Amino acid sequence: MYAALWRVLPGPWWVRVLILLVAAAVILYALFFFVFPWVSALIDPQDVTVQ
Repeated sequence: MYAALWRVLPGPWWVRVLILLVAAAVILYALFFFVFPWVSALIDPQDVTVQ
């Protein structure tokens, strides 16, 4: 899968690395500012039951 992604990206290797770094940064930004707060609203950490 990663090899197929690498072949699809345009440009020389340094452009591909730059594109992947930017994509990773965008994904992390979306996770930290949109997904994780939404999930934390659904999960109550004080409501833990261990038996």
